[in-house]
Amino acid sequence: MIALLLAIAAQAVSPSAPSALGAIGQQKLPAKGCAAYLWSAVDRQLVAMASADPAMLRVSLDGRIVDLARSAQGGADGNGAKLGFADGADYRGKDVTARLTMDIVQQDGLTAGAKVPQGSLQVDRPGQDGIVVPVAGLIGCRT
Repeated sequence: MIALLLAIAAQAVSPSAPSALGAIGQQKLPAKGCAAYLWSAVDRQLVAMASADPAMLRVSLDGRIVDLARSAQGGADGNGAKLGFADGADYRGKDVTARLTMDIVQQDGLTAGAKVPQGSLQVDRPGQDGIVVPVAGLIGCRT
């Protein structure tokens, strides 16, 4: 009887339920400029990399690595960015939009980068539920 109930419950799960962001695997530091490496605060997997130049965001959706171009950027204080990143940025690709917000903390002891103690990544696709993932990470830079 329990097996039958489990089978019915498994069928009741909607196939259009949002898939979580997948891990993007190891990423290289750009030859020049900065990149933010962001881990899911839930499962500690590397789920996103944002680069300042070219301005793009890399994520894994449905098992595919997708690069999204930055379409807008703005800071909470209204004036400029830190290491090429603002507090919030919008990204767009074919049938995918994303919003990345990050708290960027520069420290004296941390050279060529900064900490991202908290942030969020929201991904939206037409006809599907949106995905919002709490993230944290590091920004690394090369000159």
